[in-house]
Amino acid sequence: MILVTGAAGALGQLVAEKLAARDDVVLGTRTPRSAAERRVDFDDPASLDFTGVDTLLLISAGYGEDDAVIARHEAAVSAAEKAHVRHLVYTSLSGDGDHLAYALAHRWTERRIQRSSLQWTILRNGLYAEFLAAIAAPGPDGTVSAPLGDGRLAAVAREDLAEVAARVAAAPEHHTGRSYELVGEEPLGGAELAAAVDGTYAPGSLARTREAIIAAGAALPFQVPMLVGTYSAIAAGFLDGTGVGHNALRELLGRAPQSALEAYAATVSGTRPA
Repeated sequence: MILVTGAAGALGQLVAEKLAARDDVVLGTRTPRSAAERRVDFDDPASLDFTGVDTLLLISAGYGEDDAVIARHEAAVSAAEKAHVRHLVYTSLSGDGDHLAYALAHRWTERRIQRSSLQWTILRNGLYAEFLAAIAAPGPDGTVSAPLGDGRLAAVAREDLAEVAARVAAAPEHHTGRSYELVGEEPLGGAELAAAVDGTYAPGSLARTREAIIAAGAALPFQVPMLVGTYSAIAAGFLDGTGVGHNALRELLGRAPQSALEAYAATVSGTRPA
């Protein structure tokens, strides 16, 4: 049996679609709605019953402060050990993301998994092209003002990462003890983003962007430094994919990756969910 956690999330839904033809897949969600779903609530360790699970695809529960995320992942790994899960596949963060505020919980989780009694595979995902569409969308006048400077992001179409996760979860024995870097092959800068949506690029400052995020009121307090730090890391050239070593995306897909620029433009235009 394969159990996919976070199956109601954007990545989890895509993974579920990729595995839909199998009859041995169970989807983990907070609120199960069918026999194919099982209650998995990281904030309620008692719900983490992985009995009968051979492969656990642990999609990061990274929405929260570090201590909350670490506690969730600790509970999940411990439950997997208790249930004698054979193999755990974890969706982590690319190696060039160590400058990001949300990297710590990922690295802690990787270390916890590697020290566990489980067989494991770690998928170090690059940032989504769809996320880039959210943080660097054009304004009403078509101007992309995200403070990306001259930096570039090796963004990846979320669907490609879902396909890799599904492929690895379906045959984990071929990936035991491996950590894969999965980043885009064509890093994107502000000028390319603007051109893709027939706009212009006029990067603002980090300070003004921080003020705008706070003024909008949509971000929780812990998210503000995460977002600003992401802009800063891109602008400083730390997320362009050159620092990750071997990029296994094409190898694990068995084909050329989707165009991250097209995924960005499609999401901005509303034809894909962000």
